[in-house]
Amino acid sequence: MARTRVVILGAAGRDFHNFNMLYRGMDAYDVVAFTAAQIPNISGRAYPASLAGPGYPKGIPIVPEADLADLIRTKEVNLAVMSYSDLPHIEVMHKASIALAAGADFLLPGPRSTELVSTKPVVSICAVRTGAGKSPLTRFVSRYLRSHGRTVAIVRHPMPYGDLEKQAVQRFATMEDLVTAECTIEEREEYEPHLREGAIVFAGVDYERILRAAEREADIVIWDGGNNDLPFYRPDLHFVVADPHRAGHELSYHPGEANFRKADVIVISKVDSASPANIHEIEESAARANPKALVLKGGLRVSVKDPAKLRGRRVIVVDDGPTLTHGGMKFGAATLVAEANGAVIVDARRSAVGSLAQVYVNYPHLEKILPAMGYGAEQVHELEETIRRSDAEIVLDGSPIDLQALVHVPQPIVTVAYDYDDRENGVGNTLDRFLRAHPK
Repeated sequence: MARTRVVILGAAGRDFHNFNMLYRGMDAYDVVAFTAAQIPNISGRAYPASLAGPGYPKGIPIVPEADLADLIRTKEVNLAVMSYSDLPHIEVMHKASIALAAGADFLLPGPRSTELVSTKPVVSICAVRTGAGKSPLTRFVSRYLRSHGRTVAIVRHPMPYGDLEKQAVQRFATMEDLVTAECTIEEREEYEPHLREGAIVFAGVDYERILRAAEREADIVIWDGGNNDLPFYRPDLHFVVADPHRAGHELSYHPGEANFRKADVIVISKVDSASPANIHEIEESAARANPKALVLKGGLRVSVKDPAKLRGRRVIVVDDGPTLTHGGMKFGAATLVAEANGAVIVDARRSAVGSLAQVYVNYPHLEKILPAMGYGAEQVHELEETIRRSDAEIVLDGSPIDLQALVHVPQPIVTVAYDYDDRENGVGNTLDRFLRAHPK
């Protein structure tokens, strides 16, 4: 019987997990390639033989997604598997149409077939869009559980931008661990805030091995989701964050809508800076799409030391990269601080160099704000040079990382802090019920 020939559409994360769960070691399937999209410098590599398992002595090539139709035809592919996140629904169907027209079936794997089951209780924090406010909520949940005597292991959605064999199972407990692992800015943005609070973070490529390692160290596993992807681990409590600055997106993006419909708790974030009409729109979406979910409201406390020093000064605003790029946001936490304190935001486009200049071409919705991009040493250097060339007097850093440790510029760097504000103790009360249901 002929094997089903498969191509997996991905962005170096969910695609590898889907392969491991659905196709690794399965004689009925032959995965001929992964395609790469969203993340730079992924195509041209291979998923290594040591991770791919039997049947793939040379590993599995990673090719540009632009080649999808030709790949399906030339490799006689039977099945194209959609395996990345934060796409508008219409874009998912464009990809499906390309695959169907080229002769392949199109598959969207669901949670039942791709979630791993843990021996420990799992709390998952996911979102309907990139940049919805998921990370501050994850930190709040971690702090709350640890303050109530539980040990937690935070397992972060994959960010495997380096050597995949070395990154199969990663454990981070100190900032030095990030240096040793040669983490990119994008990885640091997710790991550093947890490490600063004394939490342990796991990540990597092989999420079953990662889960078993996390279980050995923790009473509770926290799944820290990426973009608007579904969790890799079956949750006992599933939080999903919705962004009122992008009301309506909870029902128009993949797989964010699936998260929204599947949530135990929907947290409407940023209610302190959003319009009542937008908040109400999400409440109405929840009532229609997921009436069984508990709907909570949370704020985002944004602060900076000595804000008076910003008034009238020229600042270059650096905000979280993925939030601004494929998240589609025009602003982040540092933008809000600059506007609230009378700073003059300089146009980062005028000084952008190299790949950062191209970012503004690829994401034309971006205007003055500088995304904290750093998928490699060269891009970090370009970020530094972009700041140096600007006429800003101050760098206002709204990224989650310690930017001063990575770039060296003549302007002083002022750090913006932001944290989840648990209105009416909604999340806290929910976690209390969870702890009672899952005693030590």
